[in-house]
Order: sequence, then C-alpha cells, then structure tokens
Amino acid sequence: MAKKIKTFIKLNIPAGSATAAPPVGPALGQHGLPIMEFVKAFNEKTADKQGNILPVVITVFEDRTFSFITKEPPVAEMIKKAMGREKGSGKAGKEIVATLSKEQVKKIAEAKMPDLNTRNVEAAMKIVEGTARSMGVKVS
Repeated sequence: MAKKIKTFIKLNIPAGSATAAPPVGPALGQHGLPIMEFVKAFNEKTADKQGNILPVVITVFEDRTFSFITKEPPVAEMIKKAMGREKGSGKAGKEIVATLSKEQVKKIAEAKMPDLNTRNVEAAMKIVEGTARSMGVKVS
C-alpha cells in the first residue's frame, strides 16, 4: 500500500549547502521530520550544482518520512548568472541594466525546460524573455 501524503513543502535552498538553520529547520521541524537526514541527502544530491539556488519540493508522509525532488534554478537566477550581475533593475521598463542575446535566452530556456509547462523551445524562450523584461534586461 502506498504511503499517505501529509503535505508538500516548497523551499529555495542553495545547492550543496543546506543547513538546519531557517528556512530548512523550521519548515521540516514543524512536521516532525529528521532535519539533518534531509540536509545530508540534499547536499549529497546537489553537490555538483554548487553556487545555484535550487527550488526543492519535499513530500512529507504521515509516518514522518519524506522524499524530495530538486528542480532547475529559477529563470531569474539563470538570467543573473548569464549577465554576471547580482540583481536586475529596480525600475524594470524604465531602466535597462543588461542585454541578453537570443542565444543566451535559448540556452536558459533549454536548461529550464523540464520545469516549464511547455515542450516547445519557442514558448520556453518567451517565458524567459518575459522574466528578463521584468528584471530590466533587454533581449536582442
């Protein structure tokens, strides 16, 4: 018989360097999960992606066990990395802080494809371009 799911916890955690400190500790602790067990498993699974912030979805079962899946870094994080900047514009639409080439947009779209609700590269590129625009990044 399948285990009964109690809840899902969604967090954004730096790859390979999760700790029991917030947000991880309190989020898992309130459901009675073994925090260090998760931290160890997460860090082992994501050690190769160090330097990225990864969204993780933790499935909590009623018997206080868990499973988790990691996703690709958020599109905004990928854009910041491609630009080599810490953050986007505070005045998106008025102030342009950087420019991405169509090639960079396509690369980000292809990397993020498994998490997007499309299988079409053009549609994925539009999603990435929209995020870029909202960050004050011009796509040319």
